[in-house]
Amino acid sequence: MLAAPLWILLAVAQAATRTGFDLTRHPVSMLSLGDLGWIQISSFVVAGVLTLCGAAGLRHAGTGGAWGPRLLGLQGAGLILAGVFPADPGFAFPPGTPDVPGVMSSAGAAHMAAASMSFIAMIAFCFVLGRRFSGTSWAVAGRTGGVMLAVGLSWAMSGAAGGPLAMFVGVIAAWTWITVTMFRLKQAAQI
Repeated sequence: MLAAPLWILLAVAQAATRTGFDLTRHPVSMLSLGDLGWIQISSFVVAGVLTLCGAAGLRHAGTGGAWGPRLLGLQGAGLILAGVFPADPGFAFPPGTPDVPGVMSSAGAAHMAAASMSFIAMIAFCFVLGRRFSGTSWAVAGRTGGVMLAVGLSWAMSGAAGGPLAMFVGVIAAWTWITVTMFRLKQAAQI
């Protein structure tokens, strides 16, 4: 339940304060670059570990079916790997980098694969766990979060203007639903 608020808060704070960073041009992953990159790297790793703990708790409680914990685990593993393998510089970030797309390194390719795994797992988790709430507005909210992330991810991958911001909004939507759902499941288990 703490993974998303921590990750989102750190991403927003860094996006607002890091020189040269523009959320409409740069994905949050690029905050792992430069002198303060350790903050985003740590954010990825800590959020990933917390997400893995959530997957283990979901499995232990038996409330996520067979696939819920697996998908949440993939999301967490993807976050950890995205922290271990930083994104490549480009589009003038960090400052001093040419204002063109960067050349993809092997670490950058690993970062892209890990982030993609995490995003796809998040999208699927919203639909899979949303089934638990079938016929309710909460199920609709889960599917909406998943669709928003899928649209944002597609927009960003297309290279269209504002793609990184659309992807960030999608991450916030999906991860907020996941966080609130985990809280609701925890509350229900305590009753």
